[in-house]
Amino acid sequence: MLRITLAQLNPTLGDIERNTQRMLATARQAAAQGADLVVFPQLAVTGWHPGDLLDLPGFMDRVDAALEQLRQESVALPDLHWVLGAPTRVEGRPGRLHDSLLVLHGGELRLQCGRQLLATRGDFDEHRHFDAAPAAPRLLRMGRTRVALLIGAEALAEAGADDAVLAGVAAAAPDLVLHIDAHSSYLGRRAQVHAALAQAATRCGAALVSVNQIGGHDALVYDGGSLAALPGAGVVFEARRFEVDTPTLVLAEDGGLRGRQGEPLAAIDPAGLPTLEFYRRQLVLGLRDYARRCGFDKVVVGSSGGLDSALTLALAAEALGADQVVGITMPSRFSTSGSVDDSVALCRNLGIELLSHPIVDLVGACAQQFEASFGQPLAGLALENVQARLRGTVLMEYSNAFGHLLLTTGNKSESAVGYCTLYGDTNGGLGLVGDLYKTEIFELARHLNREAGRELVPQAVIDKPPSAELAPGQRDDDSLPPYPVLDEILKFFVEGPLLPPEQFDAARAFVEELLGRDDGRALVQRVRGLMARSEYKRHQSAPMLRVRPRPFGSGGWQLPIAARQG
Repeated sequence: MLRITLAQLNPTLGDIERNTQRMLATARQAAAQGADLVVFPQLAVTGWHPGDLLDLPGFMDRVDAALEQLRQESVALPDLHWVLGAPTRVEGRPGRLHDSLLVLHGGELRLQCGRQLLATRGDFDEHRHFDAAPAAPRLLRMGRTRVALLIGAEALAEAGADDAVLAGVAAAAPDLVLHIDAHSSYLGRRAQVHAALAQAATRCGAALVSVNQIGGHDALVYDGGSLAALPGAGVVFEARRFEVDTPTLVLAEDGGLRGRQGEPLAAIDPAGLPTLEFYRRQLVLGLRDYARRCGFDKVVVGSSGGLDSALTLALAAEALGADQVVGITMPSRFSTSGSVDDSVALCRNLGIELLSHPIVDLVGACAQQFEASFGQPLAGLALENVQARLRGTVLMEYSNAFGHLLLTTGNKSESAVGYCTLYGDTNGGLGLVGDLYKTEIFELARHLNREAGRELVPQAVIDKPPSAELAPGQRDDDSLPPYPVLDEILKFFVEGPLLPPEQFDAARAFVEELLGRDDGRALVQRVRGLMARSEYKRHQSAPMLRVRPRPFGSGGWQLPIAARQG
């Protein structure tokens, strides 16, 4: 019988000393509860993925010092084996590293091995810093128990067709497979990981325990969900998602897995969280960690009376607390009284402070000076955009003066077709809802209200037609296709086969029907043209928290700006 503690922690990238202290505290807790093994995530010492922090002078010296501290501290816990991830230097290749797994026990480094299978993924180019380690068996003997060890992509069949690592594990006939991992979270990712690790357990012929990290790291969020799988049975245990969790499992003599006290494991819901609740928890954790790690206690949001800003304010209040969130309404002469009233009602519902900074006089001064300088009136698109840019300037003034993080409020539909103003409503340090399509913005706002049992987002805000209110009577659908139509086109072209199967099938059928008609072909071509012409705006946008298979920005959608898109 072997007792295994899964140390699902929330490391901060580059905060080696504090990460190490959390690992020490968790190891002591595991030992006190009688664990034989404590298993930490991939690159637990630095957090995954530290990127070019790895190249900074002294960084690897700090990693080495942390590993030495962990080794020395393991002396005091002689019955506990520590399995952890850290970058280690490649002998004879200055500046090159291995993504390594280390096993500590009683003050000794019992085993150190680098990852054999690297993946050039959308979010990180692993070959930039790491070398693939030579193929070699990695087996840890604990009494009569044979424990095989896997790192990251080695256990995920999706990483590549080469399953030589798994074949080697299977040939060793282990009693247990330990997998240290750090995979980020997005729609459909949980199902992919469950399927891959269930397959790996069957391929290796042994119980498999996988430990993932949690937390928000820039635009990426890691949801935890550390798991265990059995050959033929699939996933039989899942740790809590979006929370630090340190459960203990027991490997029984028959090769099965039990709970801490030897009890049967609870059944796993194959569906996991409903999509809207997944979005909510992903965005709340992502904002909370982003703000905390960037040194912000409070955030500020431009409250237009529209749905995007309303949802942003509601999620920010949940993530940080209502007293840490400020809304600013900035009416112009085109703003309706209803929009201002809706902002007041929203912030009252949420308990958020709402400030007012009208821009009527600012717009008038800009228009007057424009005509004086350039000899023609400020009108049309230039007049519309100056309003958005003045609002962006006001929000940045407030951010600079009071130290709040400015959240942008644009959604994925608008960003995809450029329905946003550069240096205006795109200003800010983080896009909270920028990876949600407009139709999903509506759905998530309704979900928040249902879960609260009351109107957090006023129904009037949800029901009114979307409008930028930069011109008399302006509506989004004057310039764009209806959002239910636009979003299906965008899903097909932006995410395509990366979508969950049911979404991809629906989007493909929708687009194929459009392409079968002259007006539909013209609409699709128009949308694709808008996407191509607005690429430069996306290159200058704030980071957006990822929730979908292919986000805009780093690690996602990457098209050249000056290119023919077809």
